[in-house]
Amino acid sequence: MKKIKIKHPKIVFTILILILCILAILYYDLIFKKTYAKDEFTNQVVKIAEQNENPIFKIQKILIYSSANAIDKSENESLQDLSIFQYSDIAITLDNTSTVYDITNENTIKELYIDNISISTGSDKGNQYVVYKNPLDFAKYKEIKKSDSDKIEYNIVNTNEQNNNTDYSTPTFYADCSNPISLEYMNQDIITNYAASSDSNTISFNGKVLQEAGIDLNDINYTLNFTINIVNNVNEKFICPVRLKVDLSGDDGGIYKGYKYENTSVSGYEYNFIKIVK
Repeated sequence: MKKIKIKHPKIVFTILILILCILAILYYDLIFKKTYAKDEFTNQVVKIAEQNENPIFKIQKILIYSSANAIDKSENESLQDLSIFQYSDIAITLDNTSTVYDITNENTIKELYIDNISISTGSDKGNQYVVYKNPLDFAKYKEIKKSDSDKIEYNIVNTNEQNNNTDYSTPTFYADCSNPISLEYMNQDIITNYAASSDSNTISFNGKVLQEAGIDLNDINYTLNFTINIVNNVNEKFICPVRLKVDLSGDDGGIYKGYKYENTSVSGYEYNFIKIVK
């Protein structure tokens, strides 16, 4: 057999080194990198699961009061130019003592805000938004304008002195979670320029007005999504995505009878606040 002679061994050696380098880079990028990322993701998931096995904060109860009303824009309040709207007052009670029994820095609130708000309804009727609701006005209609901000930030009350000076017209929450998170869902201008019938010349300023105006509840039933964000007094962050599917109807007439009230004690993993692992 003839021996293979390499005329330029240094060049061949250099090419082989380059090929090995390219293969090493491809291995790192296509195999090692993905495997490492997968392991890191798995470790992160396990870490999150371990830290949230016994949640410090959870939602305990959700109360929803739904009604409707109308604004008379006609001259001399003749009920001939009405704008009809539907609203729901929402109170969300938190539990912060199921894991940490005493009030400590770990289970008290330093920051609280709501973001990622989205709303879907059964039709395109009306204009929907969510705002803070003064708890002293809960289950009563008060005109609240839509905020320019896309999130609701709460002032945190830490002491009795602060409590005595608190103005509840702005978003307010107690550091020890002793008051509920209060919100209002509003669907404005479901019908505009509505006129009361000439034979009755009266109108109900509650949920009955929806039936009087012939509004189908399937058109205004809604699903509300948002995220509650908490930072405790040891600077740990927690989040809880909330999904409220609100059906305004009912066997007893639902909101058509004037109002609908739902007070629900909740349980399950979806109502636990997840600790964000840094």
